[in-house]
Amino acid sequence: MRAVPLSRYLVFFLIAGGGLAIDLATKRWMFDWLGRPGGGTHWIWADVFGFQTSLNEGALFGMGQGMVWLFALLSIGAGVAICWWLFIAGAARQWVLTVALSGIMAGILGNLHDRIGMPGLKWRGRPYDLHAFGDPVFAVRDWILVKFGSWPWPNFNVADSLLVCGALLLAWHAFFQKEPQGAVRQHES
Repeated sequence: MRAVPLSRYLVFFLIAGGGLAIDLATKRWMFDWLGRPGGGTHWIWADVFGFQTSLNEGALFGMGQGMVWLFALLSIGAGVAICWWLFIAGAARQWVLTVALSGIMAGILGNLHDRIGMPGLKWRGRPYDLHAFGDPVFAVRDWILVKFGSWPWPNFNVADSLLVCGALLLAWHAFFQKEPQGAVRQHES
């Protein structure tokens, strides 16, 4: 088994670390600028694209509201699996997998940061009557708003975008990238 080149480690940490930094910085900036959810919308393109803060205690499209700790544990497991696949199993020898999984890792870490309460937000009561005033917020901070006609897409953030782009690149690799000739022979023996 060949070792994973040092360049793949560098790419992984640059994309994952850079993506995480951009995600956390933009979340902080938007929440400082627009305030907490309910503070209104800043439209860039009227009724199509803008910025609006929201807090999501669930996952994709808000599913699983209140299952924050399950999603946090799944995120940790996915992060460990990505590191294992890339650097122990050797998937990082392929550039496409390194880049795709680096983006996914950045997204995982950005949303995990929020899920475990690292931003230090506190619930303020209404409109979140399910939480007592002053309780810590264990929810992902979202701020990008896109509307299709009268239908608003659920708010999202840079971490979500990195997750989706990484997953699309991973799917493209799975369906369209040919396996190296040597890898086919290894599977046959």
